[in-house]
Amino acid sequence: MSEVPTHVGYILDGNRRWAKKHGLPTYEGHLAGYNALYDVIKASSDAGVEFISLYTFSAQNWSRAEEEVNGILKIIRRMFRGMLKRLIKDGHRVIVLGSREGIPDDIVTLIEEAEASSKDGMRSTVAICFNYGGQEEIVRAARRLVERGVGVEDVTMGSVAGARDHPEVPPCDLIVRTSGEQRLSDFMLWRAAYSEFIFLDKYWPEMTKEDVTSILEEYTRRSRRFGG
Repeated sequence: MSEVPTHVGYILDGNRRWAKKHGLPTYEGHLAGYNALYDVIKASSDAGVEFISLYTFSAQNWSRAEEEVNGILKIIRRMFRGMLKRLIKDGHRVIVLGSREGIPDDIVTLIEEAEASSKDGMRSTVAICFNYGGQEEIVRAARRLVERGVGVEDVTMGSVAGARDHPEVPPCDLIVRTSGEQRLSDFMLWRAAYSEFIFLDKYWPEMTKEDVTSILEEYTRRSRRFGG
């Protein structure tokens, strides 16, 4: 039987379909998804989860319609200026995984400010995966090793792990995806090697703190073997 997971990764899926279901514009679906975030983070943290990662915007999402991308960026700005500041004030640490290339300058500034102001946070670490892709993260790690002059014989599991985005973030014990889809979509590929998975049929905007309780209870019933 497993205890409370150290790291839970959430794939926030179904915002657009939620909006369509309710006859609303796409932006309203993303806004509803944003509004569900705080309760999920707080419930996870209150239950003892030390690392909470959130797949908010993938490196591939830039290919969506310009209007939708601009709407998401508007919500990202709102998240840093509102909800994340609230979490930081409550003692959480906030970090961002993903490439900074191509991100608007003001959002880069918000990222840097959030990471700097929360670096001593003693509560859960909230890892925002923004402009993120699991394959790209591994490529960035390889490039960092080259830049550091690491020799071929020193390229190991440990050295690659240490060169990833925020290497202090441990493997995902549990990955949760909403909307009924059952795939990783390039999320946390290195850290997902031995993750448990829970796929929910509800859309992300429908997530509640009660869902977090149910998810963590399901996790305690899992028996993890790590290939043994």
